[in-house]
Amino acid sequence: MKVTSETKVGVLAAVAIAILIIGYSFLKGNDVFSSENEFYAKYDRVDGLATSKPIFVNGYQIGRVSQLTLLPSGQILAQFKIDPQYAVPKNTIARLESTDLLGGKAIIFELGNSKKYAIDGDTLTSNIQKDLLEQVQPVQKKAEQIIARLDSVLTSVNSTLSPAFQKNFERSFASITRTLETLEGTTKTVDGLVGTQSSRIAGIMGNLESISGNFKNNNAKITSIMNNLDKVTDEVAKANFAQTMTEANKAVADLQVIINKVNSGKGSLAQIINDPSMYNNLNNAASNLDKLMIDLRANPKRYVSFSVFGGKKD
Repeated sequence: MKVTSETKVGVLAAVAIAILIIGYSFLKGNDVFSSENEFYAKYDRVDGLATSKPIFVNGYQIGRVSQLTLLPSGQILAQFKIDPQYAVPKNTIARLESTDLLGGKAIIFELGNSKKYAIDGDTLTSNIQKDLLEQVQPVQKKAEQIIARLDSVLTSVNSTLSPAFQKNFERSFASITRTLETLEGTTKTVDGLVGTQSSRIAGIMGNLESISGNFKNNNAKITSIMNNLDKVTDEVAKANFAQTMTEANKAVADLQVIINKVNSGKGSLAQIINDPSMYNNLNNAASNLDKLMIDLRANPKRYVSFSVFGGKKD
């Protein structure tokens, strides 16, 4: 039987059409040669998601997006085809996640911990994660604001720092450096002194420890001595106070006796105070003595007479 050219052309055309349909279906995410489980998820937005996009679990691809359908509510129904050898728990979350900076998306399955597994045709819980650009933009805006503020602050500081202030700052910094160098030298000197006198310091510390030990060992004796000293001090203070009070009382009594004698008119002092005639006599005697001294100054020859050649006195 001879096959005509028209038959060959028809067979080739049918094969080509079949290959085209199969290839188109595969590009859309449909595998006509294998039976796969179909799952669904609803999203409010699917920017960057398209058919044939992979589905990952911990970075490993287990399926692909086979179809996207716009629902009357405005949501997008995504159809997934998963290899039947992978069991998917019912509480698995199908997260729409960005895979690169250009906005490409993929579906990431966060496997749940349910003991029940989703079956063909089930709808999974969906979740949308912001893409990398959306996550970076707020940080970028904040960074730009911070840089702008920092630039204004640096400009203000630069305008505030005059040349004179800069010179003073440099001088202060140099002074601080010299002070630190001096302090370092002093520290080295002290370290050297401590190193050379370490034996003496050790001896002093040993003596102090010995003295402290002696105080500790004789604590009871020292306490007894201090108590005795306290008692002696108290007794001396009491004795001195008692003696002082006795002498004061005696002095007051003697003074009272003298006052009583004066009041009673006994003694010279009482007569001087109480007898006006004695006061008058003393006053007259003083007046006469004063007159005698005046006359002696005025007429000394009346009272004293002498001769150079040994003559007689008047």
